[in-house]
Amino acid sequence: MKIAIDGPAGAGKSTIGRAIARAFSCLFVSTGAMYRAAALGLERGLTLEQIKINITPDEKILLNQQDVTYELYTAEVDELASRAATRAEIRERLVKLQQEIAQHRNVVMEGRDIATVVLPDADVKIFLTASAEERARRRSHERDSRDVYEAILKRIRERDERDSAGFQRMQITPETMVISTEGRSLEDVIAEVLSRVSVALQERKKLGKL
Repeated sequence: MKIAIDGPAGAGKSTIGRAIARAFSCLFVSTGAMYRAAALGLERGLTLEQIKINITPDEKILLNQQDVTYELYTAEVDELASRAATRAEIRERLVKLQQEIAQHRNVVMEGRDIATVVLPDADVKIFLTASAEERARRRSHERDSRDVYEAILKRIRERDERDSAGFQRMQITPETMVISTEGRSLEDVIAEVLSRVSVALQERKKLGKL
């Protein structure tokens, strides 16, 4: 079983993806975390060929066997990762790894191009959306950041522009469920997503596609 979740930064992909993974006993894979780990490795002087990234069942991100999970979620690494994702050679390497991860296990994978590039054969495809302002407010509350709201909003808008450029990123396929998280509680969104995923999986089972 493969469930793809796409959407812009701060739309709630990770939190909602984890809830889906728990509900359906899947491995949760944050491709954004993988890009952050790759960017961190390059920043530390590793070559792309030297970088190895693994995800443990409890979601720890290992960079060359070192746990870097708690080093990845800073504004600085966000920027490094967003820029790294525009480099074709990094994307090619990570997309191949992401596809290998999903090949022999049930996964919930979130990112920017999961439904279109990484897992085009996903059983369920979801696109989460919210305004840049809403996402900036969430980020300002999530992190112990000295940045004011306006600075976070500026970064999010710049990142949205980069994330939407090329590589079939941020595209919505005809079969994708588009769900807005704007002004809604996580509990409300998770309840809707779980219900819609359950229905979609049941339909695929009836058709013999799962």
